[in-house]
Amino acid sequence: MKRIDLNCDMGELPKAIADGTQEALMPSFTSINVACGGHAGDAQTMTTTIEQALRWKLAIGAHPGYPDRANFGRLEMNLSAQAISDSIYQQVRTLAEIAAHCGVQLTHVKPHGALYNQAVHNRQLAQAIADGVTRWRRDVALVGLAGSPMLNVFRDAGFSVAAEAFADRRYESDGTLRSRKHEDALIHDPAKASRQALSIAQQGTVTACDGSQVTVTAQTICIHGDTPGAPQIAAAVAKTLRDAGLTLTPPLAP
Repeated sequence: MKRIDLNCDMGELPKAIADGTQEALMPSFTSINVACGGHAGDAQTMTTTIEQALRWKLAIGAHPGYPDRANFGRLEMNLSAQAISDSIYQQVRTLAEIAAHCGVQLTHVKPHGALYNQAVHNRQLAQAIADGVTRWRRDVALVGLAGSPMLNVFRDAGFSVAAEAFADRRYESDGTLRSRKHEDALIHDPAKASRQALSIAQQGTVTACDGSQVTVTAQTICIHGDTPGAPQIAAAVAKTLRDAGLTLTPPLAP
């Protein structure tokens, strides 16, 4: 039986936490990535998000981003490798300490936004991310774009990796994500997102913007929690995958 993880970036939007939208997402997922003070998040949002995830028995990981809250970590920054490593370490350690107080350990680390997208092809940046996590712990998985060189960097640094694909993002023909600068970068239709997720899980392919087929061999599929209509998208994707006979489980579950 095929297995796949569904993950979501959380702890980023205080309003979604307060109005219940965030927890409404959780039944659809098997793991979450919690913003830990770089692009978003503070001690209260981290604590609340972890507590919610524990109620739904979800695997919990860190979601560090560029320290640029004004732009939500979605603009490229020209930081030194040391500065990136320091920031990653500080963010992950902060979340890990809060998680420990909640009685749980983090299972993975997934970079956010521009940091993630730049590291896809920038080996030095990917190495800086790995170095920052190494200063904290190495017995966690690092999450990166399926088929990208960043996964090789993470493996060479001694980490387990989880190759990631996206149900709610369009792809370019080279396997990278279509820039959010384009109006069609996001998939808002739950049915379309479900079809893309099923294609990823069953065939290991997605249809790129130019109509070509791109190979995407993934262990985990992401749906962004801040995408408009995210609860409906997530519920539809989870149901489609389960109805197709897939088992939803965290990527490193035995």
